[in-house]
Amino acid sequence: MRIGQNPAKSIDKVAQPAKVTIVVVTYIPFLSGYYAESLEVLKACLGSLWENTPQPYDLMIFDNASCEEVREYLINTHRIGKIQYLIFSEKNVGKGGAWNIIFQSAPGDIIAYADSDVQFFQGWLEKSLEVLSNFPNVGMVTARPLRTPEEFYTSTLEWANKDQESICEQGQFIDWENFKEHTDSLGMSEDEAEERFRTMQEWRIQYKGITCYAGAAHFQFSGFKSVLSSIVPMDMDRPMGQVRSIDILLNKEGYLRLSTDQRLVRHIGNRLSPDSADLINKATSFRTLRGRLINSPIIRPPLLFLYHKIFQMYYDTKS
Repeated sequence: MRIGQNPAKSIDKVAQPAKVTIVVVTYIPFLSGYYAESLEVLKACLGSLWENTPQPYDLMIFDNASCEEVREYLINTHRIGKIQYLIFSEKNVGKGGAWNIIFQSAPGDIIAYADSDVQFFQGWLEKSLEVLSNFPNVGMVTARPLRTPEEFYTSTLEWANKDQESICEQGQFIDWENFKEHTDSLGMSEDEAEERFRTMQEWRIQYKGITCYAGAAHFQFSGFKSVLSSIVPMDMDRPMGQVRSIDILLNKEGYLRLSTDQRLVRHIGNRLSPDSADLINKATSFRTLRGRLINSPIIRPPLLFLYHKIFQMYYDTKS
């Protein structure tokens, strides 16, 4: 039995998704030990995202079975309109399992992915979209210069060395400060970092007036949904340790794997640095005026009560 008409029938249009879906995957099972500061790191991640992304986008969070405190924070943030799509997984399906879901479900034409311990800087999305729009057959773009194993971007080098418009050169172009910042976030010792910096090189590519580097990283990247959805499902049966699968698959299929020539994102790791700690305030205290009003404990209950009474007045003949 139905009483009255569904009010949704009076809506003549629905909201359309943004062209870009930014997706962040979280996994914080408890707030102690290794994960003691992970919730604060997540807040810093989102704070930097909101602060430094002026372009239109939708934010999707895939929570990989985090603890109650993290879920509560995400629910509250979704409630005030800062997260457009919020997915909770009962079990930890791993990063690969999350990719299998989000690469198909993200509504935007472009997916900008990040782990929950990434800090964003001004221009990160703009530069990523510039590379995606101008280079051919791009698989993924990371918004910082990196030195990564050449075996995972052979298709990129093959294209760059054949294309008459591209200039491809090998050398040591990344400075020590940027190199060490990233290795520090990975927990690498300074001796090992110095050895890698001294012995490794990178490939720099110039194309249509844009400079970038060969290679990308799976902690943060942007790509076309049509490309990323074409390589799933990925067969990954462990939560970590098999993330190279995306690098291998994209390279095997002939897609370019690139990184920007500017440091526009940073891998924070599991501990906050002093310069990123202030982003927590932006992630916890920022509220839209509409969100503050609608969700106010003074305003929300009376509005819901009034809505219920109006519905009864018009449609419920038993009232």
